[in-house]
Amino acid sequence: MKNKKDEVFAYCISERLKAIRQERGLSLDKTAALTGVSKAMLGQIERCESSPTIAKLLKIATGLQVSFSSFLTAESCHSIEEGEGSIYDPNMHVKTLFSYDKSKQFEAFDITLTALHQQQSTAHQKGVSEHIHVLEGRLGIFTKGQWHIIEAGQQWVFDADQPHRYEDKVGKTRFLTIIHYPNASKNEN
Repeated sequence: MKNKKDEVFAYCISERLKAIRQERGLSLDKTAALTGVSKAMLGQIERCESSPTIAKLLKIATGLQVSFSSFLTAESCHSIEEGEGSIYDPNMHVKTLFSYDKSKQFEAFDITLTALHQQQSTAHQKGVSEHIHVLEGRLGIFTKGQWHIIEAGQQWVFDADQPHRYEDKVGKTRFLTIIHYPNASKNEN
């Protein structure tokens, strides 16, 4: 861990993962099978020995059928200087704007990609859609076998219940995404 903020996020993610596993009676083996993340890595995350990348955290959330933001909104995360729910990867910054709300069935993020970074996302649950608004730069989204380019000031909606990729096309791209879960399961938190 690099600093206190990283330690707090690792702790938040660790505690949330343990709580979900306990609530559902899941072993690390079963969790690994559901998420596609190795048992060893899940164990390291739970022991705060490793902090997952955004891509790994998305795989965990999708496999467990919980919202991504549910890992970033634990009580202990509220005191972070950058604000609730900020998480960093080398060329990707994600800030939670609205945490998942079961009654509204959505969560919203402010995402910045830099250095022409391409981010792979696993398929979300069936029926999930993403609503994108590009604030600056140019965003490429790969879905259904083709790239779609969204310019600053433009919006686009796509079915996110299949693998998809985001790519910064100009060196820095900032966009808002609202993820809508119309068929939120009883497991969704």
